[in-house]
Amino acid sequence: MATTEFGHTVRRWRDRVPPEAAGLPVGGQRRAAGLRREELALLAGISVDYVTRLEQGRATNPSVQVVEALGRALRLSGAEREHLFTVAGLVPPGQGTVPAYLTPSVQRMLDRLTGTPVAVFDAAWTLLLANPLYVALMGEWHGNDRNAVWRNFLGSGSRVRHTPRSRRALEAAQVAGLRASASRYPADQRLRRLVAELRANSGRFAELWDSGGVDQPEGSCKTVDHPRVGALTLDCDLLSVAGCDLRIMIYTAEPGTRDAEQLALLAVLGTQTLVG
Repeated sequence: MATTEFGHTVRRWRDRVPPEAAGLPVGGQRRAAGLRREELALLAGISVDYVTRLEQGRATNPSVQVVEALGRALRLSGAEREHLFTVAGLVPPGQGTVPAYLTPSVQRMLDRLTGTPVAVFDAAWTLLLANPLYVALMGEWHGNDRNAVWRNFLGSGSRVRHTPRSRRALEAAQVAGLRASASRYPADQRLRRLVAELRANSGRFAELWDSGGVDQPEGSCKTVDHPRVGALTLDCDLLSVAGCDLRIMIYTAEPGTRDAEQLALLAVLGTQTLVG
């Protein structure tokens, strides 16, 4: 019964989110004013098939991460988020765990940056939300690859071009940031499992973790090797949200440059891929 109610709730709230409010293109004929299943799946970072099975009550026991991701994609208020956890048969994450809730004010700010690649990460560097242009720029990540630290030490890496020096600096900054988060959220079991897995399977991570470094990531200029538009050199800035411990990553290009033209082209190509 709870699973069926969860599916009905997701479908009902999906219908009330206009695609333009989520920075998605409005094109072609739509049977409803709200989000399509594939659009909700894109925003939540889960598969369309899984969204379908959840809505139809054929998938049971969604994880805390899935419910949290759906709540962000559906633009839920705090009370609505708690209700979604309740009908999923789960308890919302409490104090002492890494925050993953985007406040309405932060969500409104992100919705207005449709022409800029923007992604939001939590304090453990797990991707919470990426707008369509960020996905077009960096590609889609699933499973463990949604965590930037895991991806760089054990996973598929990213499209960002690195020299040996910049790679070492990135690794040191990520480990230092993760260590600081682990100190702030000692009760977060998911974060503890992440650190344990990284230490067990990456000698480089274990070395940096044990060194006790405190370097923190800073904004920088990055070159992204894109398979369709080629190399783009962009400014990458990190913004911190006071009170919710989120990291907002923003890529921008200097106006009038070839990189700005490529980014504009990528916005069109990314839109065509989504609609198709």
